[in-house]
Amino acid sequence: MDQSVAIQETLEREENCIIAVQCDVLFDNITESRLLGLVESSEEHGLFIYTHRRMAITADDVSLEDIIPISLDFAVVEVSSPEELAVVGADTRVRMSYQEEALELRLPFGSHSRLFLSEVNRAWSDVCKSPTQVPKFQWINKYHKTTKGQGVVKQALAPLSTTLSKLNQHRKTEKSSDKKGSLEGEKGSNSGTQKSKVCSSPESQGISSRDDRNDLVRSSSHTPSNKAQILAMPQFNLRDNLIKCELLKNEDIYTYLENFSFFLGTYNVNGQTPKESLSPWLSCTPDPPDMYCVGFQELDLSKEAFFFNDTPKELEWTKAVSKALHPDAKYALVKLVRLVGIMLLFYVKKEHAEFISDVEAETVGTGIMGRMGNKGAVAIRFRFHNSDICVVNSHLAAHIEEYERRNQDYKDICSRLQFRQLDPTQPPLIIMKHDVVLWIGDLNYRISDLDVDNVKELISKKDFETLHSYDQLKRQIDEKAVFVGFVEGEIDFQPTYKYDTGSDKWDTSEKCRVPAWCDRILWRGKNVVQEHYQSHMALKTSDHKPVSSLLVTGIKRLNAEAYKKTFEEIVRNIDKMENECIPSVSLSEREFHFKDVKFMQHQAETLSLFNDGQVPCQFEFIQKPNEPTYCKPWLTANPPKGFIAQGASVDIELEVFVNRSTAPELNSGKQQIEDILVLHLERGKDYFISVTGNYLPSCYGTSIYSLCHLREPIQDMPQETLHKLAEMSGDENAANTEKPLDIPKELWMMVDHLFRNAIKQEDIFQQPGLRSEFAEIRDCLDTGMPDSLPGSNHSVAEALLLFLDALPEPVVAYSFYQQCLESCSNASQCEKVISMLPQCHQNVFNYLAAFLRELLKNSASNRLDINILATIFASLLLRSPTKQDLAEKRKTQEFFQHFLIQGSS
Repeated sequence: MDQSVAIQETLEREENCIIAVQCDVLFDNITESRLLGLVESSEEHGLFIYTHRRMAITADDVSLEDIIPISLDFAVVEVSSPEELAVVGADTRVRMSYQEEALELRLPFGSHSRLFLSEVNRAWSDVCKSPTQVPKFQWINKYHKTTKGQGVVKQALAPLSTTLSKLNQHRKTEKSSDKKGSLEGEKGSNSGTQKSKVCSSPESQGISSRDDRNDLVRSSSHTPSNKAQILAMPQFNLRDNLIKCELLKNEDIYTYLENFSFFLGTYNVNGQTPKESLSPWLSCTPDPPDMYCVGFQELDLSKEAFFFNDTPKELEWTKAVSKALHPDAKYALVKLVRLVGIMLLFYVKKEHAEFISDVEAETVGTGIMGRMGNKGAVAIRFRFHNSDICVVNSHLAAHIEEYERRNQDYKDICSRLQFRQLDPTQPPLIIMKHDVVLWIGDLNYRISDLDVDNVKELISKKDFETLHSYDQLKRQIDEKAVFVGFVEGEIDFQPTYKYDTGSDKWDTSEKCRVPAWCDRILWRGKNVVQEHYQSHMALKTSDHKPVSSLLVTGIKRLNAEAYKKTFEEIVRNIDKMENECIPSVSLSEREFHFKDVKFMQHQAETLSLFNDGQVPCQFEFIQKPNEPTYCKPWLTANPPKGFIAQGASVDIELEVFVNRSTAPELNSGKQQIEDILVLHLERGKDYFISVTGNYLPSCYGTSIYSLCHLREPIQDMPQETLHKLAEMSGDENAANTEKPLDIPKELWMMVDHLFRNAIKQEDIFQQPGLRSEFAEIRDCLDTGMPDSLPGSNHSVAEALLLFLDALPEPVVAYSFYQQCLESCSNASQCEKVISMLPQCHQNVFNYLAAFLRELLKNSASNRLDINILATIFASLLLRSPTKQDLAEKRKTQEFFQHFLIQGSS
């Protein structure tokens, strides 16, 4: 668990615990456990040393004992013996000295310890870079009164009268006094390391404010400089990965299964606050579950929550859940993750907390433009004992006819939701790369081909089997369109949507929604048995009913003795292999051509690598000289690095995707679809792979200036013309014989289509379209065929937003951005700024504002208001040249609101 959370709770607001690690302090013949935290304040750093009574979850679990300032008087050197360094899996011993005092520590084997040391080294390096600027450490003084006794540094070792150079000399000559042997060290690291690696336990006791939680709950992240330092450290190389791979292959030898119960709950609360106890839902099992994974949707339906991702209801519902957990056990909140109204809480019995590790949380929005978080998913992944588990809570697209959009949301979540690994050399983990996947949420699949009366009749007869045959999710799973490999238990409860709030009556509103099983729980993986799957009619807060499932899951636990023997055998075999052979691979192809690449249209080709050598090998695509990354920004290799066992093969997807940042130079011809990839084998040779293709220019990613000078579709224009126009963009005085169009014809086509067809469309600009329809709209705009735009109103609306988002220079040019912020509160000043824009930009701004004012005249039908439109369009029309903070965001919205008021010019 990321125990920096507990340390952070002991610090003042100005201080930040960057990283923490549990370690052993070595006294004369005694070893005692301590918690080390690297704390930063005003660019100064100190090592805070804590005693702790258990796995540190909150500030109550730790007590500050000593502080070591990181100054020029500080040094850290590794004192592991040669025997320890030679074995992957051995713990790392270091000596930290400050002035004449020193401390010897043993850190558990693993990437987290290496990351901790690299951060300490970086802090010390920053001090060394500016030796004349002596740190004052005044902020440390306020903590001295809370430390106990004489301090661990003075207790641990006698004063050292040695310099850093003597310490280095000592490191070379010292023989380890610890004669346990490397394999016992490995065994110890697997029992002890688990305790030191349980990640991210935020607010299990007192739940803090959102701002505080953002400070406390952090995913692991690694900068390039961190990575370089980590990779330079001992024990981090091909040998490490070889051992990991072989251990994984032989896992059955040293693990055994033990059953644990997982309570899964999902509840769409329709923006309500908790009005009743959640115990009938969360405490419905006779015995307390080992884990709780509780998901909410529509936590907050307010515009503030949607646009600024902040809501007081997070705290209200979290408290309600904490109170309603099974009374016969004590639980710790390990992780909370939220995206707008989609929230997931992960609790464990306190006795299991020490066996939870590698916790990561991620979110992905699938709302309008694939970014807005009103729809999407949040997920938490973790390791429990030796099993990797992923829990996903999703809210998919609404409306009965939108099942294809729901399918698209599911696929987007699976492809875009990726977890960073603690080991920065490893590629991100996707959802399906876990032993067990638990998927909960308002999936929004409805009942088709039956009218409301027939549905209610089947419900009254409790003929759920017949009703289920009309369920969209069941049909889509049967067609293998979504959730391939997942299992859902038998549904023997009535649909959970839609009820009149506060009752058990079906929807009596004008819309009279057809009842549906929107709220579902599915799982994927072996050794999972469902004990119950039910709804909870007693809860009446929302128009949905909560659903729960209890899954008994076989978790892999470690047999330490068997692990020790397996590890020893693997190390011996690898020693033989490393001394005998050089790795090599054969490639399926060395040249790849991507034909007719289009804006935002994914293309992929497969490169197969076969290990035809005598040893396992490690590969990685490496940078070419003077280039920042291994490939051009429109290209990715997935995975970019990896490991291939002897005689095995791996498929690498070479993926081309042109987005708003790469389209402008490809449109103009300044860049081509051309690249050379360098595939490097560890201890082997390099292979060169050619990637070529042709890009079809698009109005997406082309400047307003260029488009106003194009009377024909962009794909009918010669490349030289596009290149010339791109060079002239932004220069109003550039010579051009032909009078330009007032606005781009592509923009006119989309706005005109919406004006004629969608002026009263409900949820216009708030509900996403279909990606397949966007592709048809883009092709129509770029080729001029057909004459009228295809696709639904929602797809055309999203295509318009994507067009504005992809402009290389926004409608309000970057050079006017600061003036817009300064004049945002004065309507006449705002109009004056717009009057100074280049003529084509000014025309586009006024045309869009006029169209949006027409939309607002029909707000009773389309449910739009000034705040919604200002928020959506201000972020596209007034883009910041640098990162935009919340205050700037609000100012841009205030600026644009002046132009949405009826009667404004």
